[in-house]
Amino acid sequence: MQPDPSTSTSRRPGRRVLLLVAAALVVALAAGLVGLARADDRVAAAVDRVTADAPMSVGDRTALDALWRVYKETYLEPGTNRTLDKQNDDITTSEGQSYTMMRAVWSDDLATFRASWQWTKDNLQRPDFLMSWRFGERPDGTYGVQTEVGGDNTATDADVDIAFSLLMAYQRWQDDTFLYDALPIINSIWDEEVVAVGGRPVLVANDLEQDDRDRVLLNPSYFAPYAYRVFAEVDDDPTHDWSAVVDSSYEILAELDAAPLDTATSAGLAPDWVFLDRRTGAYSAVSDTLTTRFSYDALRSPWRLALDLEWNAEPRARALLEEQDVLADDWRTDGRLVAAYSRDGSPAADYEAPAMYGGTMGFFATVEPELATEVYQDELLPVYDADTGNLTTDLGYYDSNWVWFGMALYLDQLPDLTEVSAP
Repeated sequence: MQPDPSTSTSRRPGRRVLLLVAAALVVALAAGLVGLARADDRVAAAVDRVTADAPMSVGDRTALDALWRVYKETYLEPGTNRTLDKQNDDITTSEGQSYTMMRAVWSDDLATFRASWQWTKDNLQRPDFLMSWRFGERPDGTYGVQTEVGGDNTATDADVDIAFSLLMAYQRWQDDTFLYDALPIINSIWDEEVVAVGGRPVLVANDLEQDDRDRVLLNPSYFAPYAYRVFAEVDDDPTHDWSAVVDSSYEILAELDAAPLDTATSAGLAPDWVFLDRRTGAYSAVSDTLTTRFSYDALRSPWRLALDLEWNAEPRARALLEEQDVLADDWRTDGRLVAAYSRDGSPAADYEAPAMYGGTMGFFATVEPELATEVYQDELLPVYDADTGNLTTDLGYYDSNWVWFGMALYLDQLPDLTEVSAP
């Protein structure tokens, strides 16, 4: 979720981006069939690691496939593969496109991936290769980027997820164009969405933050260390220290873990949004709308941490996940999770949200595997009706994505397809 900034900035791609792509093309042609064969082996190995685990039941596989089928039928515009947020006037966000692209790669659905990426390039990609974050009907009745609400600004998580999905697609389907599409995006993420704070590079919420000399807006659920590790492999600019972004992400998450912000204590859950003072390094609450709660945005953080732990055996990810035991306590006590929690771990809502179960599966599957089975069987799997082959409830666009991501994580169906290196 991206706030609606009232201002926008224009960007121009640097010559280094074009040179990087040109160089990549030359070297890739020289590498030729040898590189393809090696990539083939890596993809096969990643998939083999998943299939070597305990096999899924027919019901598990069918439910996962059904969620993907219904999502495509419900939320992808026929003929374009534009991802529609039907609960929000059929707008399309860069986030929505990124989720569709990631799911398509993991589902081995090349046609959907290719069509979704083509629409994104044609309609959201800016001259600097980053994505405008919001598209829909404009005041004059035409459709396009909604500049009147800051829709031409960026949402950093979507740019990262799109570049990441392109690198996975490059490996899965052996199409070099996906790699060449990813490279300039990665370059611009560094140039436009990473800022220096206290001597460390920090991933910020959008491209506007670099212009604020006092404080920057962070969304901790945007932090995806597993992606930055891969960016480091393909980005040959020595000034782009993606390993330092991995470190700063974990440092910030650990610092926030202990920061009460606008409450008396912290329960170890990531906040949805937070300000970081560029001079003092202090954190502060943002506003009543961009809250410090663990809710709609922050629920994604456990899932992202779990991926980095699963793929890279990152001990810092496990340490952060183990601090989120308030989730286990709430499940054991009430048999459910609510849609939002305050910084001190107290419930901040009296209703449930399917996305909460999907995102927090990162915690349960890692720290409380027995409870993970309960959450999966009681909250995630029941969205599918085996008798009808359809869903038992209407899932919104966001819930549909995060239920699928949570189920796929629990079922070990998210192989690491990103073992790539600079061409």
